[in-house]
Amino acid sequence: MNPLFPRSLLLASLLLAGCEQVPPAVSAATPSLGLNAWSASGQVEAEDLRFAGEQRLAASEKRGLLLLDAQGAELARLPGRFSGLDSRELNGRLLVASLDTASQHPTLALLDPAARQWGRTLALPARDYAVNGLCLYRDEAANLYLFLVGEEGRGEQWLVGAGSRLRDEALRVRGLPLPPQAEFCQVDDAASQLLVNEENVGLWAYPAHPEAEASRVAVDMVEPFGGLEQGVGAMASVPGGVLALDAGAGNLHFYQRQGETWQAAGTATLQGLQEPERLAARPTAKGIELLVQDDGSGTLYEGLLAWQPQPAQMPAPLANVAALRQSEPVARHGDAADDPAIWVDPVNPARSRVLGTNKKQGLLVYDLDGKLLQDLPVGRLNNVDLRANFRLGGERVDLAVASNRDRNSIAVFAIDRASGALREAGEIDTPLAEIYGICLFQPASGELYAFANGKDGSFLQYRLSDAGGRVDGELVRRFAVPSQPEGCVADDQRQRLFLGEESTGVWAVDARADGPTELQEVIKVGDALHADVEGLALYQSADRDYLVVSSQGNDSYLVLDAEPPYALHGALRVGLNGALGIDGASETDGLEVTSANLGGPWSQGLLVVQDGRKRMPEATQNFKFVPWSEVARALGLE
Repeated sequence: MNPLFPRSLLLASLLLAGCEQVPPAVSAATPSLGLNAWSASGQVEAEDLRFAGEQRLAASEKRGLLLLDAQGAELARLPGRFSGLDSRELNGRLLVASLDTASQHPTLALLDPAARQWGRTLALPARDYAVNGLCLYRDEAANLYLFLVGEEGRGEQWLVGAGSRLRDEALRVRGLPLPPQAEFCQVDDAASQLLVNEENVGLWAYPAHPEAEASRVAVDMVEPFGGLEQGVGAMASVPGGVLALDAGAGNLHFYQRQGETWQAAGTATLQGLQEPERLAARPTAKGIELLVQDDGSGTLYEGLLAWQPQPAQMPAPLANVAALRQSEPVARHGDAADDPAIWVDPVNPARSRVLGTNKKQGLLVYDLDGKLLQDLPVGRLNNVDLRANFRLGGERVDLAVASNRDRNSIAVFAIDRASGALREAGEIDTPLAEIYGICLFQPASGELYAFANGKDGSFLQYRLSDAGGRVDGELVRRFAVPSQPEGCVADDQRQRLFLGEESTGVWAVDARADGPTELQEVIKVGDALHADVEGLALYQSADRDYLVVSSQGNDSYLVLDAEPPYALHGALRVGLNGALGIDGASETDGLEVTSANLGGPWSQGLLVVQDGRKRMPEATQNFKFVPWSEVARALGLE
């Protein structure tokens, strides 16, 4: 037996008193570890190492992927040449990620530690750049991802597993702009934080979730901007914290996560090591157990760091539902797609349509599979709504209205009830300086009203009428909210208008033209609802009516009773559908829902949400189609 890990004790007496007062990137203490390094004859040359319960994992260019016991004896081997290493538990087995340096394929391999046996492997396609590092991530819906860190700032995120299984084929989710000198990465799953080094600059934290925006915050920087003396290399993530090697200075730095920022928690000197290169860590009751590789001497050490990071307090995971269809991406880049509406075909519901605004182009019409059927390039339309059965020019049509930001007007469209085709049917000028949201109200008396709002908080109510085959509008009421609104939806039966004030919450007001304008609180921005408040929609059935709200600030959707006291039934997210290759939805502006039986998966209704970040593959924005039955199941609705 040739021991891989010479035993020496890494001890740090770290005083954490007053740690809360330490600013980011400033070390709290510099205790010596007092290493007693030594090398073992015949030891395995490993490029990377990790804990695996009481066992160890090693990636070797000479011997492959290795499962070792605590003394370094080989228990199982996957032959090959491998560099880089990370792992996650997967249904009683380990999913191990490494780079096959012979083929240049990032590779996933299943390992049964109890049986000491390697199993199925999954190789990603060889990349068109050199892969420097890799790391695994499990999200709140148990999806498994592999991050690749490449040369010249190139990075990628791949879907490699779901639930308790390894996928048959990896799916590229998105590219990531990373630092040009990045070589190492680690992910804190609970906090959804991707940590990446920039060798001579500092350590960065990125949102790891595929639907998150591409942003970063500094964990620590090189002097004089932070507490790193020369740079940062390998790192190890632990719940609530991260450890990072400053190899040139021979220091180990550790950081505590505090909300959205990071605090330096201390520094330990790695005495006797020439070039500390690789690092692995795991929390124990006594502190952080470490594995450290000294590239200068080829020696590996293990020991204990007397530090206990505090796991960050994270919001409870939300239920996830998957889209079954998605629309073709819109034909404009940037923040373009905005608000959908659902037209129910009165003869053949399966032939119903989804209308969607492109606020850089016009109005789009899709079938229930998301195929683009009609494109009306009429200007920068923001929000859209529709109602059935309007008499126009001597015939019955369905009517759609949209807020036109080019002319601060209400654009009107007639929908042919036989074919579903749309045509322009009028325009109503408004005095609004910046028109924004719009919705329709159709009381039992048969009249039709349009509510248009502006960014200054103004609401205008128009009565719509037929003017010789064109739709005209008469202003009948004005009221206002204190700050910027957008989304609104009218409950025709109860003659109630729900409106969203983006930074404040959702309100209800009498929708009648002669009704009072006093606002009633529905839900305020807070623990459940995160600004901006965006799209609003009503699911109305014979049994229950629900109000659905887009909580843009945390990429979720709230479902409430549509009647006082507006009880909240919960929140959910639209997550990815790996089986169909459909990404999740995030940064949602508008949404719409219907309870109509549209057939097939839409037999209990359809929820359509705008997706502000199109992934898998990356493209311009689009709309996601979700069966209401999945929403009801996820939230336990009647």
